[in-house]
Amino acid sequence: MSPGIRTLSEHRCFGGTQGFHEHDAREIGLPMRFSVFLPPQARQGPVPALMYLAGLTCNEETFMVKAGAQRLAAELGLALIASDTSPRGAHVAGESDNWDFGVGAGFYLDATQAPWATHWRMESWIVHELLPLLGGHFPIDIHRLGIFGHSMGGHGALTLALRHPGRFASLSAFAPICAPTECPWGEKAFGGYLGPDREQWLAHDASALMQSQTAAPYPAGILVDQGLADKFLADQLHPHRLEAACRAVGQPLTLRRHEGYDHGYYFVQSFVADHLAHHARTLRA
Repeated sequence: MSPGIRTLSEHRCFGGTQGFHEHDAREIGLPMRFSVFLPPQARQGPVPALMYLAGLTCNEETFMVKAGAQRLAAELGLALIASDTSPRGAHVAGESDNWDFGVGAGFYLDATQAPWATHWRMESWIVHELLPLLGGHFPIDIHRLGIFGHSMGGHGALTLALRHPGRFASLSAFAPICAPTECPWGEKAFGGYLGPDREQWLAHDASALMQSQTAAPYPAGILVDQGLADKFLADQLHPHRLEAACRAVGQPLTLRRHEGYDHGYYFVQSFVADHLAHHARTLRA
């Protein structure tokens, strides 16, 4: 293990190892936490990996504890990675223990506005620092990497995949915020982190990013699951915007709408196996 990585705990899990870790993040300027599940196949050499981005108010433990994904990941030989959702302990004015701003609400972008710009650099931390760190210090094949997420993390998965072509080989999301420039969550976060110029916001809007593509970025397809009993569907999530954008550029999209399912982790648990299988078809090819 790298001397820069502190292992907080490790647990035997389906023949593999579930670990929770911390490091001093250069991009953030604060300690940042992440979790890694290594399947038993990792003992023989590097394995493909799937990165998960969690939603508002969550952290690096949420998916690993609640989603029930490790059993199938062990069978498929996939590592699972989950990052925290924002910096913590920056003690800036306005940082709070709720999602309004600050703790638990990083939106997976690099803030440009005070007081957030110094530490809220989630995109640079994940793409330019955390992923290389993981590839260098765990038996993970960082060139066979997929990304998925839930809610705010679904937004992050979609936007990071579209903003960094070639970085992620496969893509999916649960109930993502598909058009954050057109919803109250996005308007509040983008206004605070990026300032009042709405043109700057479009660079972090999945539907706008997809609309700007000249060819399908994921020809093997994107999978999105959405519960129809989700109380945030009408005002916050707007999957129809992503659906229209994908149609316009010829991007294959499987958007599944499920009667009776809400926004929580019972929904994620119900379909996580389909998402792992979706990624495994590409990552293990």
